[in-house]
Amino acid sequence: MSLERRHPRERALGAYLGLAVGDALGATVEFMTPAEIRVRHGVHDRIIGGGWLHLRPGAVTDDTAMSLALGRAILQAGAVEARAVAEAFSAWMRTRPPDIGHTVRRGILRYRRSGETETPFNEQDAGNGACMRVLPAALATLGQPPQAVAAACRRQARVTHHHPLSDAGTLCVARMVQQALAGAGRRELIHGPVADLVRAHPEFRFRTRREENPSPFIVHTLRAVFQAVFDSDGFEECLVDVVNRGGDADTTGAIAGMIAGALHGPGSIPGRWSDALDPGVRREIQWQTPRLLELAGACSSAGGRRRRP
Repeated sequence: MSLERRHPRERALGAYLGLAVGDALGATVEFMTPAEIRVRHGVHDRIIGGGWLHLRPGAVTDDTAMSLALGRAILQAGAVEARAVAEAFSAWMRTRPPDIGHTVRRGILRYRRSGETETPFNEQDAGNGACMRVLPAALATLGQPPQAVAAACRRQARVTHHHPLSDAGTLCVARMVQQALAGAGRRELIHGPVADLVRAHPEFRFRTRREENPSPFIVHTLRAVFQAVFDSDGFEECLVDVVNRGGDADTTGAIAGMIAGALHGPGSIPGRWSDALDPGVRREIQWQTPRLLELAGACSSAGGRRRRP
């Protein structure tokens, strides 16, 4: 039995670091086509920054930044509370981040105007922005009943995104991470959370064709992620596969990284990638991860959500 299998905390750290590493790796080739990536990089497998955002090596985008903001909000509130999440996202936007999605911006501005923490249903909200940042909610609800996990995922998601495909894809990824932390392998994930998602929403079937140049549409994103996760033999192969598909590569990299990191543990992340990651980001991930798991344990022992006294 591996160290990661005996200690979910190790796998959780792998998931969080995997998210950030996948984000930093994919940001270089975001919005490029696979052919453009091949011409410029051959096979892109180094964290070198650049890209359309002109990032320094090891810098991350909104995928990791919003995840860290969500993690801080959860730890401050003692639960996944919508107002704390909305305030954290609003504070993050005030920092003038170099990358922020249109749907995210619209949802935060709506919260500022109305004080409402759930944006109304919108046909245009089926993007991947809620899914890319769900990991802290998955860690904070580990071991809780399925209904509590689903509610927590929706609370963080609907501050900016309100669409059944977004809700379903986001919950599927959270369940995949949680089951991997408990020791499940790829077979259990594909026949569990992913099969449930495809039964409810056949759009997510991912064996029909290779998903190249995936868009921010949650269906395109997750089809590419599932193919990379289930058709690779380890963390590095998975991440190199998914980011070299181009398109929304920082987000496909982040989501694939959190799942593969939960499956394979932090020891599977190449040292050249983890060492290149922004040190401040790495330190905050290392600080948040055990505390989110401790919160999950406290809530599970108490039989529900724990609120700040």
